[in-house]
Amino acid sequence: METSTKRTREAGRAGIYLLLFLGALAGTVLVTWVLVRMTERKQETRSPFVKLVELSEISTDPAPWGLNWPHHYDGYVATAGDRFYGGSSALPQSKLETYPWLKRLYAGYAFSIDYREARGHAYMLYDQGVTERVTKKPQAGACLHCHASTTVMYRREGLKAMGQPHDDAALAASFNMEAVERGFEAVSRMPYQEVLALIQSVPDGTPSGDAPFPPAPAGGFTGEYAGQPLPEGHQSLGDAHPVSCIDCHAPNTMKLRITRPGFMRGIAELAASDAAVPHLPSIERWRAGDRSKRYDPNRDASRQEMRSYVCGQCHVEYYCANKDTLTFPWGNGLRMEQLEAYWEAKTFPDGEAFYDYKHGETGAPIFKVQHPEFELWSQGIHARSGVTCADCHMPYERVGAMKLSSHNVRSPLEMIGVACQKCHSVEEKELRQHVQSIQGRNLELMQRAAEAMTDMLDAILQAKAAGATEAELGEVFDAQRKAMWRLDYISSENSRGFHADQEAARILGESIDYSRRAQAKAIALRAGEPPSTAEIPIEPVKGVSDRADR
Repeated sequence: METSTKRTREAGRAGIYLLLFLGALAGTVLVTWVLVRMTERKQETRSPFVKLVELSEISTDPAPWGLNWPHHYDGYVATAGDRFYGGSSALPQSKLETYPWLKRLYAGYAFSIDYREARGHAYMLYDQGVTERVTKKPQAGACLHCHASTTVMYRREGLKAMGQPHDDAALAASFNMEAVERGFEAVSRMPYQEVLALIQSVPDGTPSGDAPFPPAPAGGFTGEYAGQPLPEGHQSLGDAHPVSCIDCHAPNTMKLRITRPGFMRGIAELAASDAAVPHLPSIERWRAGDRSKRYDPNRDASRQEMRSYVCGQCHVEYYCANKDTLTFPWGNGLRMEQLEAYWEAKTFPDGEAFYDYKHGETGAPIFKVQHPEFELWSQGIHARSGVTCADCHMPYERVGAMKLSSHNVRSPLEMIGVACQKCHSVEEKELRQHVQSIQGRNLELMQRAAEAMTDMLDAILQAKAAGATEAELGEVFDAQRKAMWRLDYISSENSRGFHADQEAARILGESIDYSRRAQAKAIALRAGEPPSTAEIPIEPVKGVSDRADR
């Protein structure tokens, strides 16, 4: 009996020892795994990329960049995954069909022929090249300033003009902004197809024998036309690329930088003005200095400012036709009326007063707005709060231990969790409804402004039919231009009013006002002098009390 009990105790102790051993083993394995993972994550933080290929100042093809930074590259490629709208030409939905009044707004201008919804960055060059604005009307090469990766071509043409070496080795060696600006001046007024050919002729940094970055299929990646090849008559882009990595990053450091000469000149002119720019503190610091050198964002701006500046290279208002070099109108400031005043004071090199086009119905000289996202954002609460373009459209995200800025550039409404709720502790549904409410009100007010514009145009045509002269219509044309500039300003800006909703409402309100003023003046010209009202009996104005009547 005692022997049996003793054996039982020994067996129990052995079981306990075994459990302790297994527990210690499991704990050791767990601790080892945790330590290994911590080491891996720390290493990821220290070395966010593995350098597999050498990049240089001719690496316009994003594919080699993707070998070093695959997560960023995956995001860039994802910009070709936007919802596809379909259509006979495998292109996005026509805005002219959605908003028929745009045809009258742009009458006499190429936008009245073809004007479509935007797709992702991967399509920005292809969609421009096949629009009927380019295929049916001659356009200036300045249009490619923002739609293609142009700086290698600008630099080569600039080095040529400066009499300096411009072979592949010289182009790959360093970035030379002076040469970029010189080349920009040389080609800005050249025809579109000639400048595109120049872009296609420069090296793109693709290793010999490797295929270049494949352009997004004409039909998109989803929907009825997914993967559709180039329609007949649509040209291949060859080695020309849409805006890519090198247009915003230095290839040796990945540091954000400005490469577009139009922006460099525009922001320097803005800095030299006395316009208030509280959301751009580096300009205020530069103004307080000796100003011996022009403001240079690559030297003077903070990294946070650069997260908006790199977007402001393209998402802005500018002139880009063939009568002058591409121009950003920032010399008076970034408000709508400051841009307007800049154009009103500008003349072309031949001395003619500036205008973009003569209106096809009335003949009035008109200013055409491009896409002033940077300017309208500058008037909004997010800019004043230090929130950049990238904070909302390219928000930070975690990939392992790495903190990356998403390169799938898109609407914050598609990623509210990381784009909005990092700052706003509000339910996603409520945030979405708030944005949609702002955009809905903006659309309603824009439609009212469009109705006022069409009434104005009808009245002007009737006045001309009644015999009104160009001289008599001078004030009417001025009001027409102001009305259409304001309507175009908000309808062309891609946030649908969200970037600065109160400012957008103010601008549309002024558009309605100017349209109605022009309409009233045109009606007066059509109808002649109004009859006298002196004989019409009028009830005297009475007060609300006996004292008011005394």
